[in-house]
Amino acid sequence: MEKSWEILEGACLHCQQCDLCKTRTHVVIGKGNRNADILLVGEGPGEQEDLTGIPFVGAAGQLLDKMLAAVELSLEDVYIANIVKCRPPANRDPYDEEKQACLNYLRYQTMLIRPKIIVCMGRIAATTMISPNFKITREHGQWLERKGYWMIATYHPSALLRDETKKRPAWEDWKKIKTKIHALREEMQ
Repeated sequence: MEKSWEILEGACLHCQQCDLCKTRTHVVIGKGNRNADILLVGEGPGEQEDLTGIPFVGAAGQLLDKMLAAVELSLEDVYIANIVKCRPPANRDPYDEEKQACLNYLRYQTMLIRPKIIVCMGRIAATTMISPNFKITREHGQWLERKGYWMIATYHPSALLRDETKKRPAWEDWKKIKTKIHALREEMQ
């Protein structure tokens, strides 16, 4: 299994499948428990993540840590990845060709981790992984099962920093995630 992670990391570090490779400082592959029951998927690295090579280390990451703690989860319970592994310039949305270039890396990560739950954090993750027509404001917090994974979308932590009115709905989503993971773990015992 460790060899498989080495292959993934090597492929990501040397990737030149899209133009994001020309402007990146670091490839941001992921962090957390590689055997986690929950895979959190964001959009892509921001400035701090590009500088460090670690996802969710800026203000949005600090808020994510607080949200996880509030539902009694930690990095031991989750693995955090992004749709794209390199920062889009000026934090713009990743282009379709950039997302397509990275999707196989995310699929491979998912195969290695084998989570029970995939949480799409934000519009970009939800429209890429759930449905191109997904409306985060209307459809967040709804469970669906696909290919053996339970999937749910919630607001991206950076959206909560920009718009405090989304914090309550996001909190309700995170409570659903906590309830679901406890139920799934009980089923496994």
